[in-house]
Amino acid sequence: MMKNKKLMKSKDKVLSGVLGGVAEYLDLDKALVRIIGAILIIFPGQLIIGIVIYIIAAVVMPEDDGSNHSDDNVVEGEFRDK
Repeated sequence: MMKNKKLMKSKDKVLSGVLGGVAEYLDLDKALVRIIGAILIIFPGQLIIGIVIYIIAAVVMPEDDGSNHSDDNVVEGEFRDK
């Protein structure tokens, strides 16, 4: 069964929730994604471009409205009346 996941900002925010949202979407550790994201923004020498991309993602990504999380008690499928 495939989950219908959406890329949204995380409610567990450090700055704007972009990297936390990416971590939730990819099912990875948030701290690891934030460290890798900071390294990719700071160290390649393109700090301004990295900051601009982060700001664009912060503006474009929707806030998490809670509909992204699955409920284990919900059964999906087709149901027929007897």
